[in-house]
Amino acid sequence: MNTPNKIALVTGASSGIGEATALRLVKAGYKVYGTSRRGAQAGQAKPFEMLALDVTQDESAEAAVRTLIAREGRIDLLVNNAGFGVAPAGAEESSIAQAQAIFDTNFFGLVRMTRAVLPHMRRQGSGRILNMSAVFGFLPMPYMALYAATKHAVEGYSESLDHELRTRGIRVSVIEPANTNTQFDANLLEPDEKLEAYREARAAVTQKMNELVEQGDSPAVVADTVLKAALALNPKLRYTAGARAGGLQWLRRFAPAALVDAGIRKNLQLDAAVAPPPRAPALGK
Repeated sequence: MNTPNKIALVTGASSGIGEATALRLVKAGYKVYGTSRRGAQAGQAKPFEMLALDVTQDESAEAAVRTLIAREGRIDLLVNNAGFGVAPAGAEESSIAQAQAIFDTNFFGLVRMTRAVLPHMRRQGSGRILNMSAVFGFLPMPYMALYAATKHAVEGYSESLDHELRTRGIRVSVIEPANTNTQFDANLLEPDEKLEAYREARAAVTQKMNELVEQGDSPAVVADTVLKAALALNPKLRYTAGARAGGLQWLRRFAPAALVDAGIRKNLQLDAAVAPPPRAPALGK
């Protein structure tokens, strides 16, 4: 079916990067469907339609794509943006259940949506999938290890998938923002097994992360990068969003590993945040 506009689906489009991305795509001529768990809300008029979607549920993912295909007959672009994080904390302060929950949204939610759209894109012989990663997909993020792990998983999945799909006219890319000034960080889950041993480090890293978010890029910077990746004739696998993300990628690629390691520890004040353990008393003769 020929349509006057390309059809895009953006998950997590009720606010922040997702909403900015959907608005940017509309401005560029796409017909956009956004998603959120609650779908369209009364009194929240947007220039794109909102569909109800819970990316942690197979049937919900499939139903949202069925609705879009029934209305439009095709899908040209999927932007996998839905996700959440856990507030800065030691990795052992999150239970296995909490670890599974963040992976179920940030990684398996993305896999569910990809599986739902691929039969249609293969039938068309075209399509583009853009997966929202972060600089934490190629850098470590101490005290946000689970979030960083989901983004590392997104990067590996996306690179492998792109190799599988190129000959079918479908390309996959990841978008890598640095800290972005949105409400994302205000809605982080608290770790569910807080330990006194991490209290000082947790507070110090949280303060530093809040400062980085306040100084972060606008969601519009990320949205512009999404559009660039969506329209590229020869798309790259990775697109950093903003100057800070680009600089961090350069350092990761070219700087000595020891220098990058020291920079991360200094920037987050990791060594100052934790007092050294008390020395055992010397044994008398």
